[in-house]
Amino acid sequence: MVNLRGQYERLRGEIDAALLSTLAEGTFIQGERVARFEQALGRYLHAPHVVSCGNGTDALQIAFMALGLQAGDEVIVPAFTYIAAAEAAVLLGLVPVFVDVDPESFNLDPDQVEKAISDKTRAIVAVHLFGQCCDMEAIGTIASAHGLYVIEDNAQSLGATCRMGDGTQRMAGTIGHVGITSFFPTKPLACYG
Repeated sequence: MVNLRGQYERLRGEIDAALLSTLAEGTFIQGERVARFEQALGRYLHAPHVVSCGNGTDALQIAFMALGLQAGDEVIVPAFTYIAAAEAAVLLGLVPVFVDVDPESFNLDPDQVEKAISDKTRAIVAVHLFGQCCDMEAIGTIASAHGLYVIEDNAQSLGATCRMGDGTQRMAGTIGHVGITSFFPTKPLACYG
């Protein structure tokens, strides 16, 4: 489905030069290239803050921690997604509550989200898939009504726009309380670690 070797072969010169430059500089963590990337991604998404971390699972875990979620808190996650959302929750002692997805978009079904909310629910992880946005307006309304945080996992839809009810468009990953993404080599904006 994704020919990573073919991608590398097409970009070999550029990738090898960047790796050799990084090795020569010794800037394996953070550094000027990372700062430039964070600034460029922030401008592209119209997001005031972009913070790099090791991977998408770390980003989810950091988001849960930054929002102050505590062991035993429930986090609604889609039943159809990569395991990272549930894994990051479990690592912190949170309880993932799996919710079914809309059969047409494969994104969270807001009606199912509403039914899954309990007095222990603290957050909803909206995973945008296949370049499509979750119904962020409906999810946001539900979250506001119940005092919940919304974390957007934008790894499969970076660059997608969400159409809001008032006709405006917002970039996926910038609507919830926190947006995260991953740049695994098979993602829409891929990179080598």
